[in-house]
Amino acid sequence: MANVNENFLKLQDSYLFSTIAKKVAKFTEENPNKKVIKLGIGDVTRPVIPAVLSAMHKAVDEMGTKEGFRGYGPEQGYDFLRNAIVENEYKNLGIEPDEIFVSDGAKCDCGNIVDIFGMENKVAITDPVYPVYIDTNVISGRSGNFNESTGTYENIVYLPVNSSNNFIPELPKERVDMIYLCFPNNPTGTVLNKEELKKFVDYARKNNSIILFDSAYEAFITEKDIPHSIYEIEGAKEVAIEFKSFSKTAGFTGVRCAYTVIPKTVYGYTKAGEKVSLNKLWNRRTTTKFNGVSYVVQRAAEAIYTDEGKKQIKENIEYYQENARVIKEGLQEAGFTVYGGVNAPYIWLKIPSGMKSWEFFDMLLNEANVVGTPGSGFGPSGEGYFRLTAFGDKENTKEAVERVVKFGKTLAKHNKI
Repeated sequence: MANVNENFLKLQDSYLFSTIAKKVAKFTEENPNKKVIKLGIGDVTRPVIPAVLSAMHKAVDEMGTKEGFRGYGPEQGYDFLRNAIVENEYKNLGIEPDEIFVSDGAKCDCGNIVDIFGMENKVAITDPVYPVYIDTNVISGRSGNFNESTGTYENIVYLPVNSSNNFIPELPKERVDMIYLCFPNNPTGTVLNKEELKKFVDYARKNNSIILFDSAYEAFITEKDIPHSIYEIEGAKEVAIEFKSFSKTAGFTGVRCAYTVIPKTVYGYTKAGEKVSLNKLWNRRTTTKFNGVSYVVQRAAEAIYTDEGKKQIKENIEYYQENARVIKEGLQEAGFTVYGGVNAPYIWLKIPSGMKSWEFFDMLLNEANVVGTPGSGFGPSGEGYFRLTAFGDKENTKEAVERVVKFGKTLAKHNKI
């Protein structure tokens, strides 16, 4: 008899965005004449930039020649890309090329990183949060059972972020081994400054904990005191693993390329108390389970760091930042309380009092034909909130905001907001 991994049975419902897709598909089928505008899933809409396309074409042509053909590449990534990442993202931060691991997506890395950690580790996760952090710890057996009344897993330490604490998570009140942080934050669009982030680094150093820092949206940071990398914080190279992605920065959601940074100074421990290099463990895991990102894609990623590539990427990011501004100001005009949208492509909307976030989702879809993401899908502290993304095209974004403004004014007439 082949037994299943019963931890999968502890997962709640289907994956958040799959549920949204099913609801939208049903509505569209029943209302074929209505134009639905999607500001829910964080997928980009701008085309891949010309500098990247040119690099991809050149690499494809190389692969068609005897001299330029490449088969299996280094699992950790080609030196040309690892060197470019260090030079452009980590200059003066002391990160070395062999501490960079190129992958096919930050989502994959955030999920797969649990492979190198012990099952008995206590995990702390900010709440609300990107579902992958919770779900992969459920699958790997660290979560314990789900509590229906609280919407939480018994062995996970939740660090709530909401308007009452200015979206700044408190340090864990008990000792934990692994801490997931995502800033700029998905879903709230809020950030931590260097002072607040240093508190977590200091906690991790004191407790021999590891911070898993998802920095997928750092390119959207506009304010000065907001760190673009956790390694800007003193001591972080001893306790932090950083995940970065080209998906939102360079429109690689379909191209697939990202990287994980594990300094050689970051250690875990055996049960006997022996120090073990997490860089070596991740390298071993990578060479065992992964054959590397394709040469063509890595040449495409390298082109992001050319002068032309940087200029074109900046234009795309500014395009989405303008969308975020339009959404945020429009929602405020409609009477909603909103957060984020300044250093991130996400706008976090406080929904009318007494209304559940899935109820608001259904009402917004049916009344305004606009799709967002219910806050409760990101965790119990997300209840009462709703996420909209700035990744739509400009015309649809403006139209969606007009619809939501109209919808909001209708709610206001009935004292709902």
